[in-house]
Amino acid sequence: MKDAVKALLIVAGAALVFLLINSAYLVTETQQAVITQFGEPVGGAIREAGLHWKTPFIQAVHYFDKRILEWDGFPSEIPTKDKKFIWVDVTARWKIVDPLKFLQTMRHEANAQSRLDDIIDGVTRDHITRYEAPEIVRSSNRVLEVDIKAEDISAEETFEKIEVGRDAITRQILEQARKIVADYGIELVDVRVKRINYIESVQRRVFERMISERKRAAETLRSEGQAFRAEIEGQKERELKRIYSEAYRKAQELKGKADAEAIGIYAEAYSKDPEFFRFTMTLESYREGLKGSRLILSTDSDFLTYLKSIEGKSSTG
Repeated sequence: MKDAVKALLIVAGAALVFLLINSAYLVTETQQAVITQFGEPVGGAIREAGLHWKTPFIQAVHYFDKRILEWDGFPSEIPTKDKKFIWVDVTARWKIVDPLKFLQTMRHEANAQSRLDDIIDGVTRDHITRYEAPEIVRSSNRVLEVDIKAEDISAEETFEKIEVGRDAITRQILEQARKIVADYGIELVDVRVKRINYIESVQRRVFERMISERKRAAETLRSEGQAFRAEIEGQKERELKRIYSEAYRKAQELKGKADAEAIGIYAEAYSKDPEFFRFTMTLESYREGLKGSRLILSTDSDFLTYLKSIEGKSSTG
């Protein structure tokens, strides 16, 4: 009798443990859950992490990721408004914001990825076909920000300015696709164009055009640089001439002052002893005038006055 009671208690305990296990479920920080009963949702979404309870056996737990998820499309060949075919590769990021609606419409992430393929690819194709190729390829007119005169550019070489650009077109794709996926409990976080490339038949002509545009911009910049250089060199020459002229004027002023001062000194010295001054100046002229030279002078020449007087004094003595 005791053995039967013990066995019954063990079975009851095991059943209770099994019941508790099937009644509890765990939601992690990266998860959100929806409870269904016989396939129909019961209550709202469960986003709070921790241990939760449900009715065992008749209720099931469906888990969904709360994190931002990745979507990558397949490269598609799309015609632009100007009839140029380009390869477009798009990527996007999305997350489940309404797990209950997501469960009712998508059931699981694989279906959502497939549906995003149709939605994003379709919206991308729709927008790209509205614009010409330069609008899709470029995001700004940076290469055209050079001030180029219209008469310097022929009709065939006119630069193609963009009015919208790739970034703005990508934002348009995001906004339209975001409205569509909201019906599935999904928020489209971002859409980006990973890669754009022309098909081979168009690629060569596009590269030639790009090279031509950049050469034209480079020539314009080079021409402007040479003009600035000529202007700077002209300013330098004018400044140098002004400096030289000013320096020459000051030098002449200093030289004139020095000559005037020297003449004053000579005049003062001459006035103190005219005879001695005349004598020293004559000797100086002998030293300078007879150096390395041959002079033929008469004995009556005034140039030899002091030599004759010295000779007369010596003979008398």
